[in-house]
Amino acid sequence: MEPMGLGVVELLSLPAWQAFDIDDEGRVLAGYNGSGSVQLVELAVDGTATPLTALPGPCRGRYLPGERSVVVVHDEGGNERSQLSLLRLDQPPVQPVTVAGLEPLVRDGRFIHNLLAVEPGRIVYATNRRNGVDFDLIVRSTVDGAESVVYDDGGLISQVGLAPGRTDIAVTRSTAVPMSQQLLVSSGGRDGSSRARELSPATEPAQHLGPQWLPDGAALIVSGNLGREFTAVFRVDPDTGERTELVADPGHDLVGHLSPDGRVLLVAANVDGAVRLALHDAATGERLRGIDLPGEGWVETFPTGPVWSPDSTRIVLTFTAPSVPGDVLCVEAATGRVSTVADSTGPLRGASLVEPSLHLVPAHDGEQIPCFVYQGAGTGQADASLAGSAVLVIHGGPEGQSVRTFNPIVQALAGAGHTVLVPNVRGSNGYGKRWYSLDDVRLRLDSVADLASLHAYLPKLGADQNRAALYGGSYGGYMVLAGVAFQPGLWAAGVDIVGISSLVTFLENTSPYRRAAREREYGSLEHDREFLAEASPLSRIDDVRAPLFVIHGANDPRVPLSEAQQLCAALEANGVECELHVYADEGHGLARRTNRLDAYPKALAFFARHLRRPTPAE
Repeated sequence: MEPMGLGVVELLSLPAWQAFDIDDEGRVLAGYNGSGSVQLVELAVDGTATPLTALPGPCRGRYLPGERSVVVVHDEGGNERSQLSLLRLDQPPVQPVTVAGLEPLVRDGRFIHNLLAVEPGRIVYATNRRNGVDFDLIVRSTVDGAESVVYDDGGLISQVGLAPGRTDIAVTRSTAVPMSQQLLVSSGGRDGSSRARELSPATEPAQHLGPQWLPDGAALIVSGNLGREFTAVFRVDPDTGERTELVADPGHDLVGHLSPDGRVLLVAANVDGAVRLALHDAATGERLRGIDLPGEGWVETFPTGPVWSPDSTRIVLTFTAPSVPGDVLCVEAATGRVSTVADSTGPLRGASLVEPSLHLVPAHDGEQIPCFVYQGAGTGQADASLAGSAVLVIHGGPEGQSVRTFNPIVQALAGAGHTVLVPNVRGSNGYGKRWYSLDDVRLRLDSVADLASLHAYLPKLGADQNRAALYGGSYGGYMVLAGVAFQPGLWAAGVDIVGISSLVTFLENTSPYRRAAREREYGSLEHDREFLAEASPLSRIDDVRAPLFVIHGANDPRVPLSEAQQLCAALEANGVECELHVYADEGHGLARRTNRLDAYPKALAFFARHLRRPTPAE
């Protein structure tokens, strides 16, 4: 039997599931993008799926404990100004509800309201409504709407942990140090009655992830890398900040998820972009049992999961792999047994997708760049004229990580005949603190130099260096533009999605709260303006020769549309091909399938035009 052919349209149309929450009856609140964007669906114990929402754009949610209600998080047109609404499920909707069918909870379209925690009768959210930059932490009663400010000491709040039976809230706040969060405990607000206690210094490079309280409130469970290379799981004294190591691995990042009863830790290890799961004793750190996942893939961790059931018997999680778009899995805590709650692989039966191989690519300075390579037209759609061409797919962040997940663009590129390289250049997360710090501020162009090292490696993969291109979104888009600007002789074409063309104008025009967060990574306009200009692709626009295909959302609050407009205007003035495609109902990337089905086939056709093997007549 021949493998079923899957082109880019078919791959982009594959639906996927996400696990958001599980209630005390075993019902799972999931996200499903079968309609074209992620909408809420409730999965009953018997497998019945009840669609809950039909909003204009993607949404997510959490159950409100103690009642049949869901807190829905949604925005408008991808502007990321998240609003909070309530969907009551005492009588599940006959038809999925629109925004008009939701009960307003916290709505003000001028500001962001990030849902961080839920408890019976109250929610906790972070908002920048005080000054547009700093995020305050608000506790709101869902009974009478009363609100109290429990933290207003500035910064970007990432995650919180609520202390059972106490007013204390553990908070992680981004610091001025790149890729770092400070751990705090707050129990007061702007009335001056108390201030947040610092459990870690603001000046040290350190991540702090997912603070969770033990049920007796005597200690916190936190994942972090203060004073160490890789993240580990610690018990932290909430009064003194003293740490006791529970679970650690000298060569891999670990994150821990505490069961509600405080007895068990689900620990996820990041091993070369694949997740390994195990259950540990929360008191001693002792490993209890491993969990066998369906394959080499990825499980989303903080802040979206995994999620324990309220009775601590089960865990629901989202699993994806190169051939799994997105499944919801359930783990039985007592045995480690895994079952599938929602399966995304049905449409792929009979298809042959490409699995990656891991390469360590030598860099110009002796470092090694981890890189996934996808080769072989597994879907049977290969174009013989594209054989030997190569496309580098660069992740965003910049502190992101390319992992073993399903990527329809990567599969479509490989299926068309391109050799696809998906690297974790310096600055990427998942390989320790030293690696993700190697591109900070004045080291920015060292990460761009990694692109040239990857280009030099292409002959070892049987690829033609004269037919190599770049593809990336957000910071990956910056890398595409930097590659064609700083290395104009290496790249034959580029696809830039919501990318930064000038680090100076990006910081000047991005949302104020984003500027405060991103200057710690890129450098500040006040102190580093000259370097930021030098490291900007726009400063070398006259050197660009490669044709570009540019995708941008009109409502992007992170990288303004002006970054794409000024790039394309400059290239057109120089006579260089630049296709700009703007989507009016999108923000930082394309969240709607209709727009993805319009943009990405055109992008792949653009690559096909510029990377095909020349015919003898040419």
